[in-house]
Amino acid sequence: MAYDDLRSFLRALDREGDLKRVKAEVDPHLEIGEIVDRVNKAGGPALLFENVTGSSMPLAMNVYGTDRRLLKALGLRSYDEISEKIGGLVKPELPHGFGGLRDAFGKLGAMAHVPPKKVKDAPVQEVVLTGEDVDLEALPALFTWPEDGGSFFNLGLTHTKHPETGVRNLGLYRLQRHDRRTIGMHWQIHKDSRNHYQVAARRGEKLPVAIAFGAPPAVTYASTAPLPGDIDEYLFAGFLQGRRIEMVDCKTVPLQVPANAEVVIEGWLEPGKMLPEGPFGDHTGFYTPQEPFPALTIDCVTMRKRPLLQSIVVGRPPTEDGPLGRATERFFLPLLKIVVPDIVDYHLPESGGFHNCAIVSIDKKYPKHAQKVMHAIWGAHMMSLTKLIVVVDADCDVHNLHEVSWRALGNTDYARDLTVVEGPVDHLDHSSYQQFWGGKAGIDATAKWPEEGYTRDGGWPRMVESDPATSDRVTRRWKEYGL
Repeated sequence: MAYDDLRSFLRALDREGDLKRVKAEVDPHLEIGEIVDRVNKAGGPALLFENVTGSSMPLAMNVYGTDRRLLKALGLRSYDEISEKIGGLVKPELPHGFGGLRDAFGKLGAMAHVPPKKVKDAPVQEVVLTGEDVDLEALPALFTWPEDGGSFFNLGLTHTKHPETGVRNLGLYRLQRHDRRTIGMHWQIHKDSRNHYQVAARRGEKLPVAIAFGAPPAVTYASTAPLPGDIDEYLFAGFLQGRRIEMVDCKTVPLQVPANAEVVIEGWLEPGKMLPEGPFGDHTGFYTPQEPFPALTIDCVTMRKRPLLQSIVVGRPPTEDGPLGRATERFFLPLLKIVVPDIVDYHLPESGGFHNCAIVSIDKKYPKHAQKVMHAIWGAHMMSLTKLIVVVDADCDVHNLHEVSWRALGNTDYARDLTVVEGPVDHLDHSSYQQFWGGKAGIDATAKWPEEGYTRDGGWPRMVESDPATSDRVTRRWKEYGL
């Protein structure tokens, strides 16, 4: 079972020696970021900074920085556990395409333990601050990289709801602390919360917002999941956690937040109120430029009596984003197969930011099958942002980048096997010559057929393989060789 709250998970890590308590005073301006980046890249432990300059609140970092810790937090032995569970639920009689995807989530949502559970009293509301008592500068925000435009909260779970339909959205966005009562909302163009804000602005209404820090692990992961806009992230979090997520009504806005979070900030977004946000050293490994984004005025802060804050450091990979991205890759394979049933397996390399490159294996059944799959992926929800798709045959291990490179570099005639198109790219993409759209490429690294124009004598060559009988004999005699 997944852990009900962050602090119980940290206690478990402490018992196992996988949490390091840092008692020395540390500065949130550059110093903490440098420490965390080094520890994460070395595969080190979770960190709890107990003496942060300018704040009395401990700061938990690198909590999900390894696959082992994220799996433990979610109560899993492997990411494939959830993938297989989802696959078992969605397999029968579901139609292909986006209708099937929604039916799949409908089946998950029908499970009795999935819908969130409302409670009246919550640990996160043991302390309530309003008016002049609200001071965001008492919370440890991070100035991580030398050219960042300010201090940021990087793991705040943002809650909004559609002003017309009432559909809730939970998302993870960076949050720049402008002053003691103002937060910048980095809502990218493709995000659901941005759509909620635009609808509210069009209606001339303020948008209520609540941001939770230190949420239960399943909720934190669900906030990163690329779910369709009409699917409640708390249904998915309940499914992951194996029981219902407890939620409580906010004090000053008509929203609900996780009862077992550590800190919650509440406020209203005024239509048209924007402030310059950034630059910020993002998960792409590059700085994203300063842009105007909505500015949220905070009216209320609720918290536990002795709260702690949780954040992450992003930058040049690998970072703590890695395990979260790998979880998404595995969890969503059976759902992606509903939309694109041709897929056998896929891999989203961390070095590609998870959304820049997709390696896909198929059981090729007809000429130009690879090209069909490329275009299907470019039409599949947030996979539409993928810049490079490499399609290989089913006998290629998509997670073995050496094997994939061998196929992609040796199996391709780029005059025929390279597909170049234009389409939407991620808001953070700095390489496109204009913002929001740019070039994309698909590489067909499958074995080519005569029907595809490969007419050389003898057809496509066979790969070099060992003689099976000799391989078995050498295996049996290996110790005799003294090797």
